Amino acid sequence: MQDRQTYPPTASTGTSNGTTSPGELLRLLRDGQARTRAELATETGLARSTVRSRLDALMHAGLVADWGDAAATGGRPASRFVFNARARLALAADVGATHATVAVADLTGEPLVTEKLTLDIADGPDTVLGVLADTWRRLRVEHGLTAPVAGVGIGLPGPVEHSTGKPTHPPIMPGWNGYDVPARVQADFPVSVLVDNEVNLMALGEHARCFPGEQNMIFVKVATGIGSGLVSNGQLHRGDVGAAGDLGHILAPSAGDVPCRCGNSGCLEAVASGPAVAARLRSAGIDATTSADVVALVQAGNLVAGQQVRQAGRDIGEVLAAGVSLFNPSVIVVGGSLAQAGEMLLAGVRESIYRRSLPLATERLRIVPSHAGPNAGVLGAAAMVVRHALSPTVLDRELA
Repeated sequence: MQDRQTYPPTASTGTSNGTTSPGELLRLLRDGQARTRAELATETGLARSTVRSRLDALMHAGLVADWGDAAATGGRPASRFVFNARARLALAADVGATHATVAVADLTGEPLVTEKLTLDIADGPDTVLGVLADTWRRLRVEHGLTAPVAGVGIGLPGPVEHSTGKPTHPPIMPGWNGYDVPARVQADFPVSVLVDNEVNLMALGEHARCFPGEQNMIFVKVATGIGSGLVSNGQLHRGDVGAAGDLGHILAPSAGDVPCRCGNSGCLEAVASGPAVAARLRSAGIDATTSADVVALVQAGNLVAGQQVRQAGRDIGEVLAAGVSLFNPSVIVVGGSLAQAGEMLLAGVRESIYRRSLPLATERLRIVPSHAGPNAGVLGAAAMVVRHALSPTVLDRELA
């Protein structure tokens, strides 16, 4: 089976003999700027002959292309070289309980084609993964995407042991516990297959696409459940066994003994999720069942719905305030279906965080809505594949 390490160490600056490897040279070129051999030699400190051999290996793999000649300053014009993002494809999917977003992306993580599917996660892994495989094949044929596949990335709506790609006791995914997702997908696509929890991938997609300069970020998804993804020092933080970010099952100060579906009581999810807000609206005589119902009421100007959403934001902010003091992020991004209620939810979150957290921790903190929106998960799945496939550790082994 392929090595499924997603984030190889980034501290390495070369191969064991101290010279910059082809993978490291490609990392330099991935900024999209065309460079001559002389410019690459200057930036890396390598001899031009070494740069030439590294470029030859990357060009043979199709990962670098000759961009044309640089402007002549006397003598023969020098060729310029640039990263070829269309050399390979990343297959990505963000799977929910009743839907999936499927994409084929290039090596920048940019989707070349995206399609929304209706499915039922309870149909089981063989059926669901078969649908994904069929969709990727069809999209490649329909859009003439013939480049080789670099890898597959999948987000699932439950806990995942990222090192193996196997779901771990997912509450809404019957038949998935311990299932070897990578092995099943590799029967159709014999490449590296990376699997993670959907909220982690939403955090990764939001970070890669919209906040790449932020080193420490919290992404919060507020929908049927509440979860978060943590980006620490620019990398996704999963924790020891992949349980980091389980925000929804932290004790909420105002929750009392409200029972939660996890078996405990007083969890944040039990009072601030979309269904929890809808339940309070029903008790007030207002027809609401889902997060979408709540959002529609808020957008229609229903005062009680707006008040309840703001209170949900306050409850989320109360729990997040501890995370702000502990983790000290520079940005908190709030997404998920209930976040479509807009400023009502965000205002509540900000209110609690700024009241409860110390000024030093909030001095530079921004609390903003999701920029990537419903595509955050599939963008994260594509980014996960690209980071793995083009990491110097993986790429150098492949080229060797």
